[in-house]
Amino acid sequence: MPGASTLPGDAMARKRVAVLISGRGSNMVSLIEAAKAKDYPAEIALVVSNRPDAAGLAHARAAGIATEVVDHRPHGKDRAAFERVLQHALDESRIDFICLAGFMRLFTAEFVLHWQGRMLNIHPALLPSFPGLDPHGQALRAGVKLSGATVHFVIPETDAGPIIAQAAVPVREDDTADTLAGRVLTVEHRIYPLALKLVAQGRVRIVDDRCLVEGGAASDGILMVPND
Repeated sequence: MPGASTLPGDAMARKRVAVLISGRGSNMVSLIEAAKAKDYPAEIALVVSNRPDAAGLAHARAAGIATEVVDHRPHGKDRAAFERVLQHALDESRIDFICLAGFMRLFTAEFVLHWQGRMLNIHPALLPSFPGLDPHGQALRAGVKLSGATVHFVIPETDAGPIIAQAAVPVREDDTADTLAGRVLTVEHRIYPLALKLVAQGRVRIVDDRCLVEGGAASDGILMVPND
């Protein structure tokens, strides 16, 4: 993505968002809750799961949100065939943006490029550190003092793409992967709605593969570990 590009989104109309899940969809829940605010610039119009038994589907239905199951299993290893069915569902619901929330399927480059600048993902690490599986275990083995979460635009490379927002938490000496995951999850639920809000408002530009946020300000606080 050389040069600068303004992403779709404006402050006039609420953008229609599809959230893709494979399990409980806790980040989906945070997006649904944020979108209940009348001044939030996006609405969760559709929740799609590749697993019929995904627990998040029941929550979406209880919130009055349309759901769709696009089971990947009948398509075997044919990802393009799966994506054609998924794309049809997205088209039917007139979706503007996709938010991945624990969606455990890889996309073809063609699908990703079709949604370039319109598909967001959240990863429980401070990218570009610790991409892929077991990010909390990776962080603990590396001995980092800070970890966190990252919301980024999806590109064909896994856990890459321009970074929209990040939040950090301290790593404690007695942490396990589970305890660290729980602490990181609290900030995931804060930054994903924020990132979607900024994108839906049209406040995010990509310049030389970096996201610039109009009116965005860095926190004045410093998180330092250890702090003595």
